[in-house]
Amino acid sequence: MLSKIFIKNYILIDELELDLAQGLNIITGETGAGKSILINAIDIAFGAKAGKEVIKTGADKAVIELTILNTKQDLTSLFEEYGIDDTGEEIILSREISQTGSRSRINGCLVNQEFMRNFRELFLDVHSQHQTYSFLQPKYHIVLLDSYTKNTLGGMLENYRQEFGRYKDLISKLEELKNAANKTEDQIEFLKFQVNEIEEAQLSSTTEDEELNNELSVLENVEKLKDLTGASYWSISGDDGSVLEGLLQIKTNLSKASGMDGSLEEVEGELIEAIELLRNVSSTLREYSSALDNDEERINSIQERLFLLDKLKRKYGGTLEKVMEQGEALRAELNGIEFSTQNIEDLEAEIAALKDKLEVLAEELSAERKNYAAVLSSLIVEKLEKLELPKVKFEIHFDKCELSINGRDKVEFLISTNISEGLKLLAKVASGGEISRVMLAIKTIFAQSDNIDTVIFDEIDTGISGKTSQSVADEVKELSKYMQIIMITHQAIIASKSDKHFYVKKTQDGRTSVDISVLEGDAKLRAIAELAGGEVTEESLKFAQTLI
Repeated sequence: MLSKIFIKNYILIDELELDLAQGLNIITGETGAGKSILINAIDIAFGAKAGKEVIKTGADKAVIELTILNTKQDLTSLFEEYGIDDTGEEIILSREISQTGSRSRINGCLVNQEFMRNFRELFLDVHSQHQTYSFLQPKYHIVLLDSYTKNTLGGMLENYRQEFGRYKDLISKLEELKNAANKTEDQIEFLKFQVNEIEEAQLSSTTEDEELNNELSVLENVEKLKDLTGASYWSISGDDGSVLEGLLQIKTNLSKASGMDGSLEEVEGELIEAIELLRNVSSTLREYSSALDNDEERINSIQERLFLLDKLKRKYGGTLEKVMEQGEALRAELNGIEFSTQNIEDLEAEIAALKDKLEVLAEELSAERKNYAAVLSSLIVEKLEKLELPKVKFEIHFDKCELSINGRDKVEFLISTNISEGLKLLAKVASGGEISRVMLAIKTIFAQSDNIDTVIFDEIDTGISGKTSQSVADEVKELSKYMQIIMITHQAIIASKSDKHFYVKKTQDGRTSVDISVLEGDAKLRAIAELAGGEVTEESLKFAQTLI
């Protein structure tokens, strides 16, 4: 349950901190005062979409922080998966909305939207008028039914969906194979030509063109290279006036000098190393120069090879690396065509077998759904009778459809609120007040089966009055014995059942702001009297006292 809410710089709220009751929390206030602001803040804290427009004018960011007392849910695995510290029963959930985005934290640890979706399902169920209109649509009815049965049918449905996912994957693969097999002979021949063209080039290195261009440069400049390296060799090692001859004379002089001054021995050693290094250079230049040869045949061979490589690069990607990659891709495509023609029949047989399996699973799922639908229908009728619809009939109708992610069932909620009327679609029969009661019945049943901690009703009492209001009040109060209820209401009878009464007031003295206060004693009495009579009078006060 939610034990505390802290709000700062959110829409028209400067700063607010409220303690919530364990049972029934009622929110009332004048029309247009912003009664939904508290519920919206809670919804946002639990991960609902929120843009920078919720930040109070003039502020940098909005902050919503909830303190949650957890006495029902085992969060060990969820917290371990996201690296969140388990602090026991008390959980701090916060949402910060800035000009550039928003961040959610649990016990100080940043969490993503996937975590918030999982966390929200365990702790919060929000029912609003918008949700009512959505749930009236038949496409949501199977979702509602499966939500009711998830604790028992969840594994069966998950198993079916895994097999259905595999079935769809195989169908996609079959379509690909058939598309490949349907290529024209000309297309296949061209594909073979491309594969052969690349494979016959026998590419083994992505840098072959660079290596060949370097070799070609050498062969085309043999004479110049001979002159340059030969001249360098003679300058180093020639008989007369060579560099080595001069260095050897210097070595002789230094040897004599080091005999007279030992400090020159190090210099003499360095000179000896230089002479040896220079001899190696001289030897390398001589060997290099001697090996150079005018090889016209090799030049022609390299030029032909480079011409072929350039042609391949122009056709298949610009570099030898891309040519080789394209060759692999084309070979895979060709193999796929050759493979597809001989495997289409095998794959079709596998798909047919899997479809038969899905048909069986779908039938088992449908049978179980129908069993639970009968139970749920009777529970809804029982609830609606308590909510002043004594002649109500409610049925969950099944039709068969094509295999889908949900099986073969098309589910529709049918209702009749008058004894003379037959069952019709919920959206086409029920009035506003009847819809509110149907959704209250569904929500109370589902909330108990889901073991949810907190349920929020945003104006669920729309379109009802009198004795019906009393029935709704009694139902909500009974539900609040098992879970925390937060509810916006315009009904004095419902408000009188509160364990805690919050009053929302908008002030506009120079600037607009919203204040939320807790009403007790006379203040609560006057608020209920105002709801009952439109204004506070002696008669409305007496009536309010009677309600309380």
